Amino acid sequence: MKHFLLLYEFIDDYLDRRAQFRQDHLSLAWDAAGRGELLLAGALVDPVDGGVLLFKAGDRSVAEDFARTDPYVVNGLVRCWKVREWTTVVGDSAATPVRP
Repeated sequence: MKHFLLLYEFIDDYLDRRAQFRQDHLSLAWDAAGRGELLLAGALVDPVDGGVLLFKAGDRSVAEDFARTDPYVVNGLVRCWKVREWTTVVGDSAATPVRP
């Protein structure tokens, strides 16, 4: 299994518009977490201009499929998104631990 970061760039009025989509977004996220796919997720602060979601999966399609169905993306609250593979090497949850 590998780690993937799903990076969101929010629209300028994201905070004003998110309330009507938040429950559906959180349900999607908690479902992915329940399947063991989504490890951590949340918004960046100061400013709230993006979000970061950490996935653990065999390939990037899990994160890409999440983004394509996320109510925040579908309803235009996310200006753009991208998935980046993250080679994690330190920590108990590292996908490819490297020890000195």
